[in-house]
Amino acid sequence: MALSHKARRRWTLAVLLIGLPAYVVAAVTVLNWLDRPPVWLELLVYAALGVVWALPFKAVFRGVGRADPGQRSPDADRE
Repeated sequence: MALSHKARRRWTLAVLLIGLPAYVVAAVTVLNWLDRPPVWLELLVYAALGVVWALPFKAVFRGVGRADPGQRSPDADRE
């Protein structure tokens, strides 16, 4: 079932305001459990985790920044 544009916008907001901070806390906690890896490895892990978190939400984020395709544009009334 495809999400409407409005639903995708709401889910995106929830992911960014709730999910992303929780993911950051979890990632930092897991790396703190390790016995202080070298800086280059720590940087590599943070960079990888910074990309990996968005992959499951790719479909939700797609097209959210654009105008709602189902909504009529104000210019259509002028013609």
